[in-house]
Amino acid sequence: MICKVCGTEIADKALICYRCGTATFEPKRREQQKRRPTSLLPSVLGLVILVVAALLMARAAIGAVPRTIGFVLMVLAAIAILLQRFLRRRRR
Repeated sequence: MICKVCGTEIADKALICYRCGTATFEPKRREQQKRRPTSLLPSVLGLVILVVAALLMARAAIGAVPRTIGFVLMVLAAIAILLQRFLRRRRR
């Protein structure tokens, strides 16, 4: 094979010319995937539920509210956050 730029004879399997450094082939470029906008709703929902759960847990400490309500809200917040993470990974 002959280099397109300098005319030096190079090996047929050469990737670049040893004299001038020019590539012997055109690089293949992959098209970049378009990123879909991610929804922040599960994250915001999880954060709001966590704040409400924290407030209820503080009230439960003084005996004003049953503790189970706070724990249930924390579990719901964890589910919302995990759902958001799952959906984000699935889009890739």
